[in-house]
Amino acid sequence: MDLREAQIEIQRGLRKKLVLIAGPCAIKYKGRAGSKIGEGERLILIKRDGTFLVHQNTGFKPVNYQPPGTRVSVKVENEENKRLVLKARRREPRELIKVTMPEVHWVQNLELKDDEQIDVYGTERELADMLMDDLSVIEEDLKAKNKECPLPQGDIDIFAEDKEGNYVVIEVKRNKAGLKAVTQLKRYTDQVKKSKNKKTRGILCAPGITDKAKNHLEKEGLEYSVLDFEIEDFDSASIKGLRKKQKGLTEFN
Repeated sequence: MDLREAQIEIQRGLRKKLVLIAGPCAIKYKGRAGSKIGEGERLILIKRDGTFLVHQNTGFKPVNYQPPGTRVSVKVENEENKRLVLKARRREPRELIKVTMPEVHWVQNLELKDDEQIDVYGTERELADMLMDDLSVIEEDLKAKNKECPLPQGDIDIFAEDKEGNYVVIEVKRNKAGLKAVTQLKRYTDQVKKSKNKKTRGILCAPGITDKAKNHLEKEGLEYSVLDFEIEDFDSASIKGLRKKQKGLTEFN
């Protein structure tokens, strides 16, 4: 494809349509750090909101990107050895991606209409709602007192009481828990213990936990409970072991 024609077609699509560009390119970045990658055949996407992404032919993450609000320009440089140059620039923070293309395989401008919002099932809030129905999947005789109990530095997912009358802080995670989750649970547990002046346990409830997080959890005297849940038919979630009938997620408001 002629580089001048590619430039004109890209300019037509900028800020109005989704622009896709395929061809060999080299990339340089400067901003909060600096990087460069040699020439290779890649796919460039420029969205209507200024989002700028460069993809290689494997993996789901772009090799370079700029977020919404980026200003994109395009021109042909160097009359003797022509190159199409794309610049994706941000002002705050000051960042620049420069893409240099010796040739362009093709350019496509698409006008996509999509106003739908994604519905996510099995969120941490919804899983906590389900657990409130029957905390025996975590521990027998555990009684729920409140959910999303506010604290100065965040909200407890589930505030409960065990059979001995001790307070129990339960932190729910939908993904494998790491050190950050343990630190969060420790902070909440300490705050409750201090404010209530009563023995307080902390339980981290998640599908899995990293080795470092588990070691830190045990060191801090906290506990871990496996959260075994699954997504059913793409539109609902259920926790295995709950004795009460599961509500549909749409019932939780």
